[in-house]
Amino acid sequence: MNSKTTTAIKVANLHKSFRLPKEKSTGVKQSLVNLSRGIKGYSEQKVLKGVSFEVKKGDFFGIVGRNGSGKSTLLKLLAGIYEAEKGSIETNGSLVPFIELGVGFNPELTGRENVYLNGALLGFSRQEISAMYDDIVDFAELHDFMDQKLKNYSSGMMVRLAFSVAIKARGDILILDEVLAVGDGAFQRKCNEYFEKIKKDKTTTVILVTHSMDNVRDYCTKALLINNGKIIINGTPDAVANQYLRLNYEPSSQDNKIGQHPIGLSELVKDMRVELISDVVLKDTDSLTFDVVYELSEDTPCFIGISIMRSGISIVEQTTITAPTFKKGRHSFRYKFPPGVLLSGDYQVRASLFEYDKDDLKQRKLIGFSGDTRSRSFSIAGAKMGGFIATRGEWSKNVK
Repeated sequence: MNSKTTTAIKVANLHKSFRLPKEKSTGVKQSLVNLSRGIKGYSEQKVLKGVSFEVKKGDFFGIVGRNGSGKSTLLKLLAGIYEAEKGSIETNGSLVPFIELGVGFNPELTGRENVYLNGALLGFSRQEISAMYDDIVDFAELHDFMDQKLKNYSSGMMVRLAFSVAIKARGDILILDEVLAVGDGAFQRKCNEYFEKIKKDKTTTVILVTHSMDNVRDYCTKALLINNGKIIINGTPDAVANQYLRLNYEPSSQDNKIGQHPIGLSELVKDMRVELISDVVLKDTDSLTFDVVYELSEDTPCFIGISIMRSGISIVEQTTITAPTFKKGRHSFRYKFPPGVLLSGDYQVRASLFEYDKDDLKQRKLIGFSGDTRSRSFSIAGAKMGGFIATRGEWSKNVK
């Protein structure tokens, strides 16, 4: 079978860089002086460094990466907005990009006129746009507003119209950049149903850039991870999502400070952190294991509290009950949380250190905590059960 009949997009050895100005020349004279001295007024930022991959027709292809990894630049190259310095892009079929919301819309024109304008910018004739028009308006649910000027639309209405033009324009290849969270809850459900349907439609190819690993697992048939302008992994959605989470959960070395001490630390508590022992991506059959490490500058009776957070809400809070140690120095305690308890999703473990009154164990005084940079994140994938269950983990002294 001819490869062109099965390939939607083929990217080979793609390179792209940008010139970033370092100083502002006040005129031609200063520019010539700088040039004679060999001084460049710019620095070169290499964004893509030899990227190669292939998307088959009918694929729902995910592209993921951290901010600044080069994924949006890659999409703009695919869409023809940027031109590559080196390498090639072969496209087989009509391409509809949806990279920046509302690009090509004119606020002084009506919704109807903007549909035709945007369609023309995408390369469709007036007859082709007329054939799509009813589907676009039906999906956007803006029948009563199409003859109003776009400047009178709410932001939500404009989102719905722009998104509807992109997905209902009958192109062979649809390119989407971070758009699966558009509109209100009802419109998002409608979009989700549409993508469930298009995933099964092997006549349309979708390339999706997203930070949501749930979207990658739910919709994509293939995916790749890009970091620092290079492809790290190109494979199954699960493998790519797991690698992205591992990359994203790398500990930060930048501590925010209040005065001379990082947030959560003090002259008494020199260090307080969580060290993840288990993998950052867990199955529902895996236990969560981590160490809580702290350092005291003097003898202090204290106990540890931990909190497992999801979406900023603490769903598990537990303490060591009695004082694990009160001696000055560095200490480490291990905590093991049982499997099959938490739902699929992203979590963070935080730790706190409390001073206690031996005469009244209910009295607690917060003396240290792990903060954002010394807490640790993890993800649970594929859990079929779970919830906010009052389950206790096990503490043990961790001798290093």
